[in-house]
Amino acid sequence: MKENGRKHGALSPCAACKLLRRRCAPDCVFAPYFPADEPQKFASVHKVFGASNVNKMLQELPEHQRSDAVSSMVYEANARVRDPVYGCVGAISSLQRQIDSLQNQLALAQAEVVHMRMRQFGSTSSNPGTNSADENIASVADVPSKFMPSHHQSKSFFCVDMVDQPNMAESLWSY
Repeated sequence: MKENGRKHGALSPCAACKLLRRRCAPDCVFAPYFPADEPQKFASVHKVFGASNVNKMLQELPEHQRSDAVSSMVYEANARVRDPVYGCVGAISSLQRQIDSLQNQLALAQAEVVHMRMRQFGSTSSNPGTNSADENIASVADVPSKFMPSHHQSKSFFCVDMVDQPNMAESLWSY
């Protein structure tokens, strides 16, 4: 039967004590978080932070927070092994750039939809008796100008004469 990575009777050292080549005490601070069957966890944490620093950090924390702290250290250590300069900040930065790019693409697509609906409204409003476009026009206010490229910012989406279209203003700003 195993408990905290140790067998009853025969003491199996935790991954930390095994790597450090020392006897694993019953009250070892590493044993609950670095089991013997996961040696790579402690190896990367030890390489980045050092055993002494990890020991100090764990002992300064209340027991209910130690597991989260170890998870964070393992994540940061693995990120530092992959990218020694930026670590997890490099991954976060890369993901933030992807988010910005995708938001820009979304805003451009939304602006294009508005532009196409405006064109559709202009062509259907010249045909009497067709009001279906009035209900489907999206709000231009949903597209922030910071996401619009400069060639789109100078174009006006409102190329339809407002005097001839009394219901158009209502449909543009309704959701």
